[in-house]
Amino acid sequence: MTDPSISSDPTSEIAGRQENITRILDTAERLFRHFGYGKTTVADIARDLGMSTANIYRFFGSKVEIHQAICARMLAGSYQLALHTAELPISATERLRRYALDQHRLTVETMLDEEKVHEMVIVAIERDWHVIDKHIDRLNEVLERIIADGIKAGEFVERDSGVASKCFGASIATLCHPQLVAQCILKDNRARPEDLVDFAIRALKA
Repeated sequence: MTDPSISSDPTSEIAGRQENITRILDTAERLFRHFGYGKTTVADIARDLGMSTANIYRFFGSKVEIHQAICARMLAGSYQLALHTAELPISATERLRRYALDQHRLTVETMLDEEKVHEMVIVAIERDWHVIDKHIDRLNEVLERIIADGIKAGEFVERDSGVASKCFGASIATLCHPQLVAQCILKDNRARPEDLVDFAIRALKA
């Protein structure tokens, strides 16, 4: 009997592989959210999917790789939100404000809402994976685009937009970095998100 997962059609093979990857990631994320990253094994993921552990390893070399892929999917939502903001037909000043406050809201809603999700994010940050660095680079590119628009429009003073984007991103780290957000969100002696964003924007105008 022919294995239905084997196909001579390359397009079908690619689609089938992607479908399996998506199923594995969806299941792994659900288990990580419920039991925690540390308490979930590759064998648990395979068992829930009704497949062998060896079959999981056809697509991912380890639980670490599965975790990396899940984090990359979560960060993709942040990047798409940033792109949407950058394309809005409003001033660069207002785009920066929305960018910062939207990223803060997304961090609170998706990375702090559930303890087990927060664990996943912390593990990723502590290991300093390339997906985190790549995400920061992509967000800086979006910020650079907005700041360059603001300089061209006369909203911000002339400066290196690349350097300015990195400085702006660093200045609002307490709004977007999950660990810092978790530490600061309920503290009365921290700047309000709106005040911090206004302060950072004023620096671009000075």
